[in-house]
Amino acid sequence: MEIVLVGRSNVGKSSVIRSLTGKRVRVGRRPGVTRKILRYPYGELEIVDMPGFGFMAGVSRTKQEAIKTEIVRYLESNRRNILFAIQVLDVRAFGEIVERWRCRGYVPIDVEMFHFLQELKLRPIVAANKIDLIYPEERDELLDDICDKLGLLPPWRQWLDVIVPISAKTGEGIPELKKLVRQRLGELGLDRLRRYFK
Repeated sequence: MEIVLVGRSNVGKSSVIRSLTGKRVRVGRRPGVTRKILRYPYGELEIVDMPGFGFMAGVSRTKQEAIKTEIVRYLESNRRNILFAIQVLDVRAFGEIVERWRCRGYVPIDVEMFHFLQELKLRPIVAANKIDLIYPEERDELLDDICDKLGLLPPWRQWLDVIVPISAKTGEGIPELKKLVRQRLGELGLDRLRRYFK
């Protein structure tokens, strides 16, 4: 049984895994440190850290596309083993990246991934990371914009079972993320696994 973390390069997936599990996970400062699928045994579960999609320092566009294809194939072929997904995004950069791609006439990959996870019925949790870098008075507006761009009707607070603002660096919001993970496990009838996320 797996919980899969997906997201653009350098959004903090590995840091989120460390915050959720306490496991020593390699964390990099530049995009594209995780370039292959990494698996972390955690009790009866495996936490799967997918390679980052999008820009990666020193990686060709062809290789970046190959990584994206690998992620999609993995999610499709392992669907039966995946309990749910956590999509990590950088709360500061998300809106700008989405607008940049839309202006070019493309569906932004972050948005495409969220809808793909929904189509696979993986009930994605969106961990809006790096919230510590946003002034408190600006947070609601920013989170409402994220909702809107993901196709969820704002205000964001009506989606507390989907969106969790966090800082993997400071620990802000991690208790709420763990609570939502426990909730997902409970909905799947896996109450015995909830103890791993206290």
